[in-house]
Amino acid sequence: MARVTVYDVAEKAGVSTATVSFAFRHPDKVKDDTKAKVLRVADELGYVPSGNARSLAKGRTGTLGMYAFDMLLEKPQGSGLEEDRSDVSSMPASMSDDDEPDVLTYPLYVDEVLRGFELECWKSGKGMLMGAALARDDHKSVTDIAGRVDGLALMPSGYNNRLPLAMLAKTVPLVMVGVSDENLPAAYLQCDNTSGMRQIVDHLVDVHHVDEMAFVGGFDSDDVVARYVAFRKCLEERGLDSSDALLDDSFATSDEYMVGLCEAIGSGRLPQALVCGTDQTAFGVIRLLEEAGVRVPDDVIVTGFDGILAGRLMEPQLTTVRQPMEDMGREAARMLLSRNGEPWEKAERRVLPVRLIVRGSCGCNQKNLSA
Repeated sequence: MARVTVYDVAEKAGVSTATVSFAFRHPDKVKDDTKAKVLRVADELGYVPSGNARSLAKGRTGTLGMYAFDMLLEKPQGSGLEEDRSDVSSMPASMSDDDEPDVLTYPLYVDEVLRGFELECWKSGKGMLMGAALARDDHKSVTDIAGRVDGLALMPSGYNNRLPLAMLAKTVPLVMVGVSDENLPAAYLQCDNTSGMRQIVDHLVDVHHVDEMAFVGGFDSDDVVARYVAFRKCLEERGLDSSDALLDDSFATSDEYMVGLCEAIGSGRLPQALVCGTDQTAFGVIRLLEEAGVRVPDDVIVTGFDGILAGRLMEPQLTTVRQPMEDMGREAARMLLSRNGEPWEKAERRVLPVRLIVRGSCGCNQKNLSA
């Protein structure tokens, strides 16, 4: 069967070849309806953008790719990303604490996943290519990196469904990290969010006799949504009221960040425990509580989820659920290597186990205790 070309897509879509090229490489310069039509026709015909075609024509590249959609999407104040500094000599000689990037705005768990992916690539003698999106519909960068690798792992927290992932899944094996919906012929890799949330709730109820707790976390990722759903279910299984299970669903880059929590603090209606969707959310919660004179854990227990290093360095140390982030990166690479460049024919899911790490923010002094 002859390979589908840009001319075939242009003819069926009723546009020029230049428009087809722009739809993939410069989507911001193409009208939304035209872009949607081009992507739909390309998907129907099985068109592979030129970058992919060149790699496929040459055979295997010996390289795996890791792509994150949420590393540089926001430009939070103080992050140093507001200005385009082409000359590093313009950087100040020293920085104050106010100039430091805010830990709440960066997905720190990505670093550990990347490390595992890199280590597995090195072990297998494969090269690694990393990419990050500057926009949620960054067609060009996604297709470019997919055309240079034998397999691509994606960490698409909040990714836009308009991205041509359905088309790419037909030409290169994809591993979707931290995604719940199995709507592509790809591999899906996620930690056991349900087990992790059950371990937290059981510990709070059985050890600390908590009967009033609430969830705090922005629903900007499938993982956090899954954790909240599991949290409500766990409350109901323990016979606890779940009607007010959600206290605050804002996230770090929101203009209304932690409004619900601030209102609860101001009204004196805080529950006994605040269960946070991520460690980074927990950091923000603890900071706001401290500023309001609320003591953790004496007045309110706070827990996180992820197990990033920063949780061990804060005071009090954070009680959290540790997901195997480095192992997740390694497993993503192994799954891609097993395909030898061949796309998946149907969705495949793997779930990695998690464990509870009990520390000071819940009132326990032990550093390692599995529930």
